[in-house]
Amino acid sequence: MLSLTTIILTKNEENNIEKCIRSLDGLAERIIVVDSFSDDNTKDLALSLNADVYENKFISHSNQFNWALKNCNITSEWIFRIDADEEMTAELVEEFKEKIPQITEGINGVFLRRRRYFMGRWIKHGDVYPEKVMRLFRTGTAESEDRTMDEHIVLKFGDAIEFESDFEDKDTKDLTFWINKHNWYSNKESAEFIKIYTEQSSNNELHGKILGNQCERRRWLKNKIYYKIPLFVRPIFYFIYRYFFKLGFLDGKEGLIYHVLQAFWYRFLVDSKIYESYKLN
Repeated sequence: MLSLTTIILTKNEENNIEKCIRSLDGLAERIIVVDSFSDDNTKDLALSLNADVYENKFISHSNQFNWALKNCNITSEWIFRIDADEEMTAELVEEFKEKIPQITEGINGVFLRRRRYFMGRWIKHGDVYPEKVMRLFRTGTAESEDRTMDEHIVLKFGDAIEFESDFEDKDTKDLTFWINKHNWYSNKESAEFIKIYTEQSSNNELHGKILGNQCERRRWLKNKIYYKIPLFVRPIFYFIYRYFFKLGFLDGKEGLIYHVLQAFWYRFLVDSKIYESYKLN
């Protein structure tokens, strides 16, 4: 068992939480579930799988995760964040066991590779895979940046490395849930856009860098290029880039649905809510 604490944020995740926790079997010395007052069976399932369950009012994913860091009495050397609709692959479990004990001093964070599934299909193209995100870090060396949307874990000090194996984003909920969730996301992302362009960003945010890691490059491209393109035009360009130039069409019918909804519809919805906010103010 590694000196590792896993943090999972939940809200009505009874369809996902069991497979998520079971994928961590024999890996973490402690599993913490921070629940946003679910009204399904999430908490009972987590408790039955020996997780420590806390409840806290949800403000944002960033706030909820940072609350867990401060209030859950974490004593392990390492902390790992995983979402309830995600799960470890056997290869990543073995890589954790092999490599974490060998990480040298000064290396405080680890980027992991996320493999997204949509309608049961692994989305390999369209600039979706591999998505490299920092999810593993030494206790006390990192926190989530203060954003309402698209938040990342940011190191306070030290360097980061990358592991080779994947974890899977494999939600079992249906397309209606996905659409409703992204409608909710669009509220947060439009508000985040307005916050950025009124210079209300916080000090702990991930700064975009054209020559940085993948997260930093994507943040730079989003803020410096995508957001400079006019409203309603940029979703069209973004879909063309993802579906044709980055070969999203190779992911079949599921890929067509995913890229139309995620690269065009969702981005158009965000722009519509930004426009609505401008009109109201």
